[in-house]
Formats: sequence, structure tokens, C-alpha cells
Amino acid sequence: MPVLSDGAAGALTIAVLVAALAVVHAPLGDHMARVFTSTRHLAVERVLYRVAGIDPDAEQRWPVYARAVLGFSFVSVLFLYAFQRLQAWLPLSLGFPGVAPATAWNTAISFVTNTNWQSYSGETTMGHLVQAAGLAVQNFTSAAVGMAVAVALVRGFTRNRTERIGSFWVDLVRTCVRILLPLSVVAAVVMLLGGVVQDLSGPTAITTIAGGAQTITGGPVASQEAIKELGTNGGGFFNANSAHPFEGPTAWVSLFQVFLMLAIPFSLPRTFGRLVGDKRHGLAVLGVMGALWLASVALTVWAEVTGAGAAPQAAGAAMEGKEVRFGEVLSGLFGASTTATSTGAVNSFHDSFTAAGGGVTVLNMMLGEVSPGGTGSGLYGLLLLAVIAVFLAGLMVGRTPELLGKKIGRGEVTLVALYVLATPTLLLVGAALTAGIPSLRDASLQDSGAHGLSEVLYAYASASNNNGSAFAGFGAATDYQNTALGLCMVFGRFVPVLLVIALAGRLAAQAPVPVTAGTLPTHTPLFASLVTVVVIVVAGLTYFPALALAPIAEALS
Repeated sequence: MPVLSDGAAGALTIAVLVAALAVVHAPLGDHMARVFTSTRHLAVERVLYRVAGIDPDAEQRWPVYARAVLGFSFVSVLFLYAFQRLQAWLPLSLGFPGVAPATAWNTAISFVTNTNWQSYSGETTMGHLVQAAGLAVQNFTSAAVGMAVAVALVRGFTRNRTERIGSFWVDLVRTCVRILLPLSVVAAVVMLLGGVVQDLSGPTAITTIAGGAQTITGGPVASQEAIKELGTNGGGFFNANSAHPFEGPTAWVSLFQVFLMLAIPFSLPRTFGRLVGDKRHGLAVLGVMGALWLASVALTVWAEVTGAGAAPQAAGAAMEGKEVRFGEVLSGLFGASTTATSTGAVNSFHDSFTAAGGGVTVLNMMLGEVSPGGTGSGLYGLLLLAVIAVFLAGLMVGRTPELLGKKIGRGEVTLVALYVLATPTLLLVGAALTAGIPSLRDASLQDSGAHGLSEVLYAYASASNNNGSAFAGFGAATDYQNTALGLCMVFGRFVPVLLVIALAGRLAAQAPVPVTAGTLPTHTPLFASLVTVVVIVVAGLTYFPALALAPIAEALS
């Protein structure tokens, strides 16, 4: 029987994934649109509203909506921090002590901001209750917060002369109850059938076939793995994440996990098109996301399959840091997809990627993770870049720019400009401090030169963009890095979120602008191309000097 070449196998794998995403795009996107426009409350939702003292029919002005997001997230951080610190006195702790203060702070921030950065080994640090009732719960709610903010922005475009952009509490509850929870149950069952572990067993000592001793830890892995990927979270039950055989036992399970992390972000453009009443505009947004994702996948897979460098050439493949179950193609596909979204899960180790392959994963995050981005965050990030695109188009033709019937004036552009500058400021300042201060550099970097700088850039790109993956050579388990990266996660999440909500409020208060002959059509290939160029140029102009000193220099050396 003929064996497919790496190129043919890679093309077939990507084609199967794209076909699966195409199948769910319309039904999932339409379902989410119905969820956010329904006037009916489910019985379980009414119970939750009653317990929390919430009027589900009372909508909020944008400052109230923003305060609700911040208040809920602040309480979530406190709860998760306390949960970790009190672990030793909780059931199913497996005998583990409370998590150290700096690590508990970093982890609480990480999971509440949808970053899921982990500076610890999960199987030796967290008991089953903290994993399932602490971390996994935040996987649901942090993903729901991102989707709620995206829907609030869409309402800003669709509503006129109003101060109301919806109710955060209703958006949060509906996202969890009607979207994330049922999909996660199905995904968990599929992964259980594929061999992912789901039990409450503690550490078990075994004797290996070579006669050595090894401790095996089980746990509620499938349930956490499902929402980890579906909610673009990424925090793994085990230190090896999806490369661990209990989390990623087979190649088809690993491909299914890539499908999960892309399903909602690639379906949200359909939801957007339905909500604004123009499916063609949703397709244009999808086209931008899809083109950027496909380019990053192709470049990453090519870099890993060709294996440029002395060691890969001698070995015949760039297999360092990769599981033989997955190989270069599925590892490259997973790596590109996890950094193009805000997932951060890994089935191989990005620090061992070729310089070019690792550079693409860094660039994916620097683009703002809009290809297709996280649950909600990818959509609202791309819509803000679309605002820049129509602003530039308006300047070129000499008329006031507008998008979806709303004028893009000075106030709107100011909010978008601050959004675009927030993450690069955090990333570059944080990376410069670690790379430039000898004591911090020596404590955190395994490598010197261009690769060492790549490790720093990757870490701060990951934290500031709420991704959560890392180059393994970067030592994050210090008090300084736990604190500094935690601050990047906080400001990288909530500064953009507040700016998006403020923009939604300004747009909702406007009167609609009639379409004229000078209005830029927002459903054409020209518009999609303009937005794509804006995404690339905004990131390229900001980060090119840093990239030239790190992955580009390493690839050319």
C-alpha cells in the first residue's frame, strides 16, 4: 500500500480540518446568533438570575456593562486565588499543599483572563477539586466574557440612539449554559472514546517494563480538555499539556482538539453577519481570518517539514520536542492554530521548532490573535482593525469614514488607536526589562543570543495577548516573572476590553448614516484585502525590529 509523503499527508490533514469547520460554520454561527437575540430565558437561567438578584430584562449602559465585567473578573480572581491557597484543607487535594502565593496569584490572573499560562506542573501541584471546580470553571467563564464583549460591540453597530448595549449577566449566563456547556459535554464524550482519561484516581506507583519506578496520576482530564480547547483557554491538566498521552492519546484526538479550538472563532463571523443583517459582511470577516490562518499554518508546517538547520538535516526531520504520534505536520498545524487563537495549548514544544516555525508562532500572537483569535476576542479585535481600514479608506477618498452605518470620528479612532497600542506597549516594555536587566535575564533565560531573545519575546507576547503558551527555555517560575507576566495578562485583557465596550457605547448612541455612492462596501474582496493589509502592516511596523533581532536573525544564521 503506498505511503503518503509528508506534503500530501499535511494537505490531506488540513483539508479534513477545513471541511469539518465548514460543516459546523453555519449551524453553530446561526445557533449563537439565536442565543444572543432570544427574548426567552431558560428555567435554569431564571434560577441563576434569581439567586444572584439580577433582572435579566434590564439592559445596561456601557459604563455599567464595563463595571460588571471588571467586578465579575475581580471576584473570580479572589475566589481562584483562595481556592489554590486553601487546597491542603479541601477534598481531593491528593495530599498537595496550598499553592505558593506568587504562583497562586499568577495562575488566578492567568485563568480569569483566558490566558491559562502555567508556571507549574499541574499533576504535581493541583488536586482534582482545584483543577475541576477552580480552573475548569474559569475556562468556561473567561471564554464567556470574551464572547459577551464581542456581542456588546456588535450591538453597538446595530443599535441607534440608545445608551444600552445589553446585559453582561445575561450574555455571560447564556454563553455558558446554551453554547459552551452542551458543546463541551459532547466534546468530552468524543475524547473519552478516543482514550483521554476521566477519573478521580490519585498518584499510582508502577514498575515500568524496563524495571524502573514511575508515578502515574489520573484525574478529570477529558472534561477539562474539552473546555480548554473549545473556549480557547489552553491550560493543561498535565505539564506536557496535549503532548501527554492522557490528554492527547492519538493523532485523530489531537486533530479533533485543533478543530475544537477553531470551531467557535471561525463560526462567530457567521453570527456577526446574522446580527448585523448582512451575511456577506460576515463572510468578508471570515475570509480575512481564514487567509491569515491558512498562511500561518502553511508557513509553520513548511518550516517544520523542511527542517532547516544542522541538527534537523542530520536527523532527517525536525522531530526534536515533537511526539512521534503526531509528527511534524500535525505539530505544526497545532502550533500555528494554538497561537493564531488565544488557546496556548501545545502538542509539541515550540522552543524546539525551527527558527522560522517558532517565529511564525510568535508573529501569530503579535498580530493580535485575530486569525481567527480567541472566543470573542478574535472577532472584536478584527472589527477594530476594520475600523482602521475604513478610516484609511476614508482619508484616501476625502470623506468621513463609516462602518456598518456608523461614522468613524475622532472619538472612535482614538479608542481604536489606544486599543492597538496597548498590547505592544506591554509586550515590548516587559520583554525589554527582562532582556536588558542582567539579573532578570540570567534567572529566566536558558539560551543566549537570538534564541534567548525569542524566548523573552514569546513569553511576553503570550502573556500580553492572553495566549498562555511558552518557549520551554524561558524560566517563568520566579517571583518577578510571576508578578510581571501577571500584570501583562491583566492589562492585556482588560484595557482592550474596556476600550471595546466604550466604543460599543459610542456607536450605539449614534444615529445611522445612510448609504451613499461614496460608502465603502464592507462585503467585497477589496474590503477584506484592505483589512488583511492593515492587520499585517500594523503588526509589522510595530514588531519588525524586535523580530529582526530574534527569530529572523536566528533563521538567517
